[in-house]
Amino acid sequence: MSAPLRGALLIAGTTSDAGKSVVVAGICRMLARRGVRVAPFKAQNMSNNSVVTLDGGEIGRAQALQARACGLEPSVRFNPVLLKPGSDRRSQLVVRGKAVGTVGARDYFTRRQELREVVAAELASLRDEFDVVVCEGAGSPAEINLRATDLANMGLARAADIPVLVVGDIDRGGVLAHLFGTVAVLEPEDQQLIAGFLVNKFRGDVSLLQPGLDQLVALTGRPTLGVLPFAEDLWLDAEDSLGTISGAPVGRPGPPHSTDWLTVAAVRLPRISNSTDIEALACEPGVSVRWADSPHQLATADLVIIPGSKATISDLNWLRANGIADALRARAIAGRPVLGICGGYQMLGARIVDGVEHTAAMGAADAPDSATTRPCVVDGLGLLDLEIEFADPKIARQVSGIAGADPLHGYEIHHGRVTRTADPAWLTIDGDPEGSAREAIWGTHVHGLLESDEFRRTWLTEVAARAGRTGFVVAPGTSVADVRSAQLDLLADLVEKHVDLAALDQLISDGAPAGLPVIRTAR
Repeated sequence: MSAPLRGALLIAGTTSDAGKSVVVAGICRMLARRGVRVAPFKAQNMSNNSVVTLDGGEIGRAQALQARACGLEPSVRFNPVLLKPGSDRRSQLVVRGKAVGTVGARDYFTRRQELREVVAAELASLRDEFDVVVCEGAGSPAEINLRATDLANMGLARAADIPVLVVGDIDRGGVLAHLFGTVAVLEPEDQQLIAGFLVNKFRGDVSLLQPGLDQLVALTGRPTLGVLPFAEDLWLDAEDSLGTISGAPVGRPGPPHSTDWLTVAAVRLPRISNSTDIEALACEPGVSVRWADSPHQLATADLVIIPGSKATISDLNWLRANGIADALRARAIAGRPVLGICGGYQMLGARIVDGVEHTAAMGAADAPDSATTRPCVVDGLGLLDLEIEFADPKIARQVSGIAGADPLHGYEIHHGRVTRTADPAWLTIDGDPEGSAREAIWGTHVHGLLESDEFRRTWLTEVAARAGRTGFVVAPGTSVADVRSAQLDLLADLVEKHVDLAALDQLISDGAPAGLPVIRTAR
């Protein structure tokens, strides 16, 4: 019997959204299906798409998906440092699942050693416990201006002596130059750990690409271990909504179970968070979901969703400035369905008092002492009779409950507390009333709610009735968990079919080959 596979691997990318997250998920699922005890790891993530673990910590959504690919519950160990941008200059810093303050670039530089120690400890613990740890880089290792504070790319690879595969998205064009250039700009010691490449999202005949891959080997001394084809069906649990084009569809909805489609417009807020909340709707046959950022895109939708926000007051001001606020008020008057989730729920209320989120996003120059700065008080949209006040500590917890007879589950991540409401509660969470329901207006602080299959079907039936879609009937048996599992299996199938698994295993177990060529550039 051969020795069990043991080791680690880091998947880096030529750019953000090159496919690192899905490649890691695919490799993790492939290894787990072989019986390998495997865990994911992303030292540092920057994303407002997060989930709450069983112990009440926050991690990036991609790492939660990767954990499920491994057959594991999401854990803060898999993503010990998370940055959640609240403005162009400042982000909330989450360490081992807990928010510890807000940082700008200079603040982060001063904390780099502390964070390196956190990352190193968590990675060492995972490597002791699991056979294989598959790490995901952040952005691109070619961001050499950030090398001194790098925790997730070559900084991690060098510190833990981990071999690196670089993924490039050929659908964007220029992938061979991206792969070559990523290696070439690195310092020689970093280059020694870049062991090969993966090409992602390829369409067409691989034989036409092969001469370029052969030349890439000649230029860099590094092989391409696989060319993954473009897969239309991969869309669930998107890492970030920022690459989503307004008006573009979400998912691949099947035809209606009856005669009518139900159309959904999800407002693409500038500081949107947990955008993946809407993806459960796109799993339903006959439900067409699209992102929207202008009033005319809301006009014909049967349902409008205001998702979460990392900068609630800023995004509320944006709704007013571009006319969406007026369009939402008109919908409410006409009795047309609107749903607000977390920050979107808070915006639908009458008043917001924020001495936490808005002040933190301003930064130290504008708010030198948040303890003495007056909170920002603004009127909400007034679609719900609700008042919100932001306070510490942040609420982060998994929840379960009921709506009518339907069970539900989800998680909360928010500073805002309901201080007054005159509307009926929509849900019951852990025995307490939660959310609001006023005619065709609904709101809740619970993320992931729409993944509760029975609840989603009941609610969509009510939405369709209020929207006048008498020919829409929910399809029985749709399971978001099953759709997610099928996508993970599809990723594993692609890895098994299109990646040199023998070479991958050797890289994991033996590390980067000694004596890899250094690409010399003028410096």
